[in-house]
Amino acid sequence: MTAFPDLIAMLSVLDSGARTREDILTGPAFPTPHGRSFGGQVLGQAIAAAGTTVDEERQIHSMHGYFLRPGNSEERMTFEVARLHDGRSFSTRRVQAYQDGEVLMSMISSFQANDPGVEHQDPVDLSDVPDPESLPSVWEKYGHLAGDGRASWVMNRPFDFRYVESDIILSVAERTNKQRVWMRSRDNFDSSALLNAAALAFASDYMLLEPVARQHGVPWATPGMRAASLDHSMWFHRPFRVDEWLLYELESPTSQGGRGLAHGRFYDRDGALVASVSQESMFRVPEA
Repeated sequence: MTAFPDLIAMLSVLDSGARTREDILTGPAFPTPHGRSFGGQVLGQAIAAAGTTVDEERQIHSMHGYFLRPGNSEERMTFEVARLHDGRSFSTRRVQAYQDGEVLMSMISSFQANDPGVEHQDPVDLSDVPDPESLPSVWEKYGHLAGDGRASWVMNRPFDFRYVESDIILSVAERTNKQRVWMRSRDNFDSSALLNAAALAFASDYMLLEPVARQHGVPWATPGMRAASLDHSMWFHRPFRVDEWLLYELESPTSQGGRGLAHGRFYDRDGALVASVSQESMFRVPEA
């Protein structure tokens, strides 16, 4: 077995000495085999940074970010938080992620105090979805490849992913623009609602390219494949914990111009829709 990254430590941008002056914070590095910063790390740490400037009773309900430059995964990042607005019910923050004086990502997030109101969601039928305990984990299937370059990035994640359909790590069995994956953090995540939201944003970025690649029969192991997140939007609807199983339902309605769009929904085991996400990614494969 391998030592997986400590998710809470990764998202705790305020550990000792991290605050350099008011509303400027730094986050720990998250090394990757390719040397580029993982977009989910930047998003998660940005959410955590924004949340340090908001009253605790206000929880994040949405965020919208653009990735501007690739970062160095071996270096810490600096997060500059601007307090754009504090109203009676909502607080808005802008977060810029920096390395070496350059902006890597720009995000605006909104926080809301608990407020009663009308409630509904599209119904979801989980009766045909296998329980996560009955499905093999990615580690169980491919753990023997964990020390092998690019495969180690797919294996050594702080989340346990279990595919309802087949995975696309080495090959693509079903060419479709939809997929479902059960997921939860590998370790206990007894932390605040803010850090659970940050962790879910972190995890969401692992999968959003997959329905695009699956539709075109392109596995992760494809030599010369190039991909990068361009933007990322997320909405948080209901309470959840990332150390409890969530069903991540994804689809890609379109791809064109070297870009692919994907939408995702997270459901808990009772069928409650807890969060939604959308992302456009750069996606390029070598010509045959």
